[in-house]
Parts: sequence; structure tokens; C-alpha cells
Amino acid sequence: MAMQPMRMPTPPTGVPVGSYETYEAAQRAVDFLSDEQFPVQHVTIVGNGLRMVERVTGRWDRNRAATTGAAGGAWWGVFLGLMLSLFSEGTNNVLLVVLAAAIAGAVFGAVFGMIGYAMTGGRRDFRSQSSVVATTYDVLCQYQHADQARTLLEKLAMRG
Repeated sequence: MAMQPMRMPTPPTGVPVGSYETYEAAQRAVDFLSDEQFPVQHVTIVGNGLRMVERVTGRWDRNRAATTGAAGGAWWGVFLGLMLSLFSEGTNNVLLVVLAAAIAGAVFGAVFGMIGYAMTGGRRDFRSQSSVVATTYDVLCQYQHADQARTLLEKLAMRG
């Protein structure tokens, strides 16, 4: 079987038929076009003015690093314990193996969490979530369908 060549991303094509302040509004417009039986395969939503936004969610300290590391380590311990228990005999041993692995994982996770925190040297004492957002969203449509799309989107705008 011959491998398909990898498709590289291409810039969007089409003409603007609507511009919206939120992605939800642009999505609502395309959904409306679909509800009106418009051939939506000719439509593209394009985000403009992209920005990386980092929202700070709280402080990060040694205790938080240890707790987070312990929780992650415990989950890995449970997983490893379940895998090891496949080779042990008896139900009492299964619970004991899983519990021991979870405790060991929590201890190792806490230690490595604190080591990781200490290695930052206090340069990043906060937690955050990053995302890319656009300032506006354009709905583009292939030229041959643009007038029909604009007419339908005017109906949506009149509805409010």
C-alpha cells in the first residue's frame, strides 16, 4: 500500500461574509447557515489578531508541588500496582500490591515534585493556564456562494 503524501497546512481562501467578536458567535453563524441548508463545506472560520493569554490561577509553593507530585505519583502507582497484580495470586494480594504501589508512587511523586520546584529557584511561583485567543473571527466563504451566505446571515442578524 502506497503512503499518502503529508498535506501541509494552507492559508484559508474565500471572501468574508461575516465578522464576529467571539468564536461562539462565528460558530452560531455557521450553524445557522447549516440549518438553512447552505453548503457549509465552502465555509471557514478564521481567527484574527491571535494572542497568547496566560491566566494566573494561583500560587505555587513547596507544599503545592509536593501535593501535586504525590497525587500524580499515586495514580501511576495504582496503574503499576494493577499491572503487577495481574501476575500475583489471590484477591488479598491484589489489594496489597495496588495499595503498596500507590503509596510508593505518592512518596516518589512528592519528592520529585519538591525537587522540581526547588530547581526553579523561585523564578515561577505561580500556576497558570495558557491559551491562544483571537480578537475577532471572520467567516469566509468561497466566492461563488458568498452572496447567498451574506443574505442568510443578514436574516440571522435581524433575529438578534
